[in-house]
Amino acid sequence: MAKNENRTVFRTEHAPLKVTFLVFSGASIMCVASAVDPLRAANRVAGEWLFDFKLVSMTGEAPVTTCGLPVAVSGRFNATEKTDMLVVVAGFGTQNYATAALLAGLRRAARAARACGGVEAGTWLVARAGLLEGRAATTHWEDMEDFAAAFPGTDVRPDRYVIDGPVFTCGGAAPTFDLMLHLIRSRLGMAVALDVASVFIYDQSREATDAQPLVSLGRLDGYDARLAQAIRLMEQHIDQPLTVAAIARRTGVTPRTLENIFRRSIGETPGAYYLRLRLGAARRLVADTRVALADIAGRTGFSSAAAFSRAFSRAFGEAPVRMRRA
Repeated sequence: MAKNENRTVFRTEHAPLKVTFLVFSGASIMCVASAVDPLRAANRVAGEWLFDFKLVSMTGEAPVTTCGLPVAVSGRFNATEKTDMLVVVAGFGTQNYATAALLAGLRRAARAARACGGVEAGTWLVARAGLLEGRAATTHWEDMEDFAAAFPGTDVRPDRYVIDGPVFTCGGAAPTFDLMLHLIRSRLGMAVALDVASVFIYDQSREATDAQPLVSLGRLDGYDARLAQAIRLMEQHIDQPLTVAAIARRTGVTPRTLENIFRRSIGETPGAYYLRLRLGAARRLVADTRVALADIAGRTGFSSAAAFSRAFSRAFGEAPVRMRRA
């Protein structure tokens, strides 16, 4: 895509932009909506069809999102059809879609397009097509470590979204909305972007380079900085858990005060919340990846596979090996 390096779509330009969304079954309906609806709203706000978008699938049939809702598409993905911007939207099951024909199609479409990128797990397909080699990129925080290991030639960053030349990637539904607002702002100006954000009562308070949080605190950051700081410390030390005393010390309070803050705000002790946070991360790895259970135990701060299995079984009512089989 070197010839397209200077043909960015993220610049002031009033000509209609042709955007193709390639949607796969297993994608989140929120990711699809966050990608498409801001462009629809921008057309309405501007009073012109400035984003000429359409949705397609590999088969031409409606892909089914994770909540069970199908997404209406206009037809089958055609790699030879001209488009300015190709957006790959995917979620669970991407390993089943990475056929030689698809990857060749993505490479062909990317060569002709001005921009190409992935939303959430769509970044895996873009990377497998070789389009992220030597570039900076991001993906959903759950996949960050495995993504970096799978694509050592990519500069994997924990950012909400990354734009590197003609290639863009983003980590989830909210970062996708951020990316689309950035596209609208770049092309049509701040006034239109603000009007679009207002349509959705959306308050963009994060930068593209802000790290994706393991726990989305929302407005909690503004209400109790000590609770937010403690939770951020916990999520940064999933693999090597801190003691409650160490968290309290770094937060600037006593262990008793920290416990009172957690009980008042969350209804449980810091230790119980921390364990639940680690087990939640473990459950996602057990259910959604092929990472060995012993490695999952280490990644989530358990001293042994046996200790991990006992804690997991108590929390979820079945051993991790049984959950994975199911």
